[in-house]
Amino acid sequence: MEEKMLIENQFHILNGDALKDRFPQKIPGEVIVARECLVDGEVKSESLSDFFAKRAAYISSAYPGFTEADYYGETVSEMEKIMKIPDGAHVYLWFEDDLFCQVNFWFVVALLSQHVRGCKLYLVRPMTSLYYGFGGLDQAGLWEAYGQSAEIKEVDQVAALWKAYQREDHEALMQGARKLEATFPFVLPAVEAYFDSIPSKDDLGRPKKTLLAIMEELETVAFGPVFQEFHKRESIYGYGDLQVKRLFDELRA
Repeated sequence: MEEKMLIENQFHILNGDALKDRFPQKIPGEVIVARECLVDGEVKSESLSDFFAKRAAYISSAYPGFTEADYYGETVSEMEKIMKIPDGAHVYLWFEDDLFCQVNFWFVVALLSQHVRGCKLYLVRPMTSLYYGFGGLDQAGLWEAYGQSAEIKEVDQVAALWKAYQREDHEALMQGARKLEATFPFVLPAVEAYFDSIPSKDDLGRPKKTLLAIMEELETVAFGPVFQEFHKRESIYGYGDLQVKRLFDELRA
């Protein structure tokens, strides 16, 4: 741990503002927040600027009260910080094992691999459960997670997961997950959950089917208890209330 404390040029890319609000002050380095939900909406693009434009348009249409200007001010600004990390820096990526976090993690690794040279990447994971994630750790637990971070040596393979996800190449995504299984065993369950979530002509997809089952079992259409139960049963997805509410409303329409 002392060796980590002495490293200069440390950067910490967090999975959200909830972690930022609780991030231990004694951990050195600059904090950047990856404010995205790439598991939801359009991700195909011709360029990075096109990607941000499409994401801004989607987020502003899918989530009322959030404008395109908000997206550029709160999300793109953080991504630009990532691209400006100096060469040779030590970058700690604080992401959980659920699908929501994993897709964002793959994207951030791809972004770093394209724009920052010679940096060392480390993955920081919460040693709790899918249900609790970093939220289940106190300050001491977050400090311990930092100390247990592991260097990511398979940078190209992780970046390739994002590229496969972006172009909807399911075969390449599954192959990539299997290649990483020995080092990152949590990737494969997330990828399998993603495949299960894709609706087809005769299948609503796993998340919506789970929501329907919960509403029937609880005999309620109140969103609060349905969301809480969904989060317990389907922690692998990592969906927040906004993502689940959109699926919930589509079922109720």
